[in-house]
Amino acid sequence: MKYPVIFSPGHSGRMNMLKEQGYFRTVVFLVGLQENMNRFGKKILVTGAEGFIGSHLTEMLVDEGFDVRAFVLYNSFNDWGWLDTFPEEKKKKLEIFTGDVRDQVSVQEAMKGIGMVFHLAALIAIPYSYRSPGSYIDTNVNGTLNILQSAREAGVERVLVTSTSEVYGTARYVPIDENHPRQGQSPYSATKIGADALAESFFRSFTLPVTTVRPFNTYGPRQSLRAVIPTIITQLLSGREEITLGSLEPTRDLVYVKDTARGFLEIARCTGLTGQDVNIATGREISVGELAQLLIGMINPKATIVTQKERIRPEKSEVQRLLGDSSRLEKATGWKPTTSLEQGLEETIRWFSKHSNIQKYKTDIYNV
Repeated sequence: MKYPVIFSPGHSGRMNMLKEQGYFRTVVFLVGLQENMNRFGKKILVTGAEGFIGSHLTEMLVDEGFDVRAFVLYNSFNDWGWLDTFPEEKKKKLEIFTGDVRDQVSVQEAMKGIGMVFHLAALIAIPYSYRSPGSYIDTNVNGTLNILQSAREAGVERVLVTSTSEVYGTARYVPIDENHPRQGQSPYSATKIGADALAESFFRSFTLPVTTVRPFNTYGPRQSLRAVIPTIITQLLSGREEITLGSLEPTRDLVYVKDTARGFLEIARCTGLTGQDVNIATGREISVGELAQLLIGMINPKATIVTQKERIRPEKSEVQRLLGDSSRLEKATGWKPTTSLEQGLEETIRWFSKHSNIQKYKTDIYNV
């Protein structure tokens, strides 16, 4: 089995590498962000903190010394999702709030003493939205309504609502900017369009300082197997020489999760983006088939691809092309992705290669 070669530079090499990856600019930015966010003198609430992007965003905030209340979905096992994998010293810095965004009373309680909200809690798996569309309305639409209404009542000074590039549907032009028409090609994307419209309405009707953050396809450590990159990687790492996928033709704009999380923080810092939709994208696209071949070359060049019917979306529901334009974010904040696709895939492979990580996944079961 072939693995990516990891370069270990000396001191000067590390310094140059950090500069190239934007490390020093990020440190300066975070100092400015901390001054801006600390002016609230209140906690930051992150909903969906236990999930993929939410846990990375929460970790970034904690690492920079912010006072964070992590809203996680209540369960009888007291499971905090990916937050449970944080080192103890990080977990001790978090205030964990267990609740449900579908319950208004729960959200109102979580909102007490909050100055800024990052709302990421959502149901996101597209195949499951075909089976249970009502649950997506409950969580994605009504849950967002509860966040917006409670933030308004509590006088929260900044709200970031998470959208998705899926709201655009198949690209009518590229690169896709924030003015691109919306098209609900799945129950999931339809509910996110509804949530986005609610956020806009609260800005226009009640001057709630809300921004809709629209990441294109984010990938990296901790992502679930319902996403294509973990699906490919885990099949290859398990030693399979025949991997099963859905349609290979659609193209996606892939953003590494740390770049996405940094995009959230850049937007939070910039009050000039209040009342707007903001894309987070790289401006580059790759087809699912090309992506699979790239990963095969990095892990197991002998592997082949088989298309599995149950993994293919209904024809009119499949989003054939997504290629984003993040000019609005770049012009307002200077944000740019600092992780190349190859670097991001290497980091993701490295993470999944650890037994302590991959054992958390049921790699032999197709996730809807």
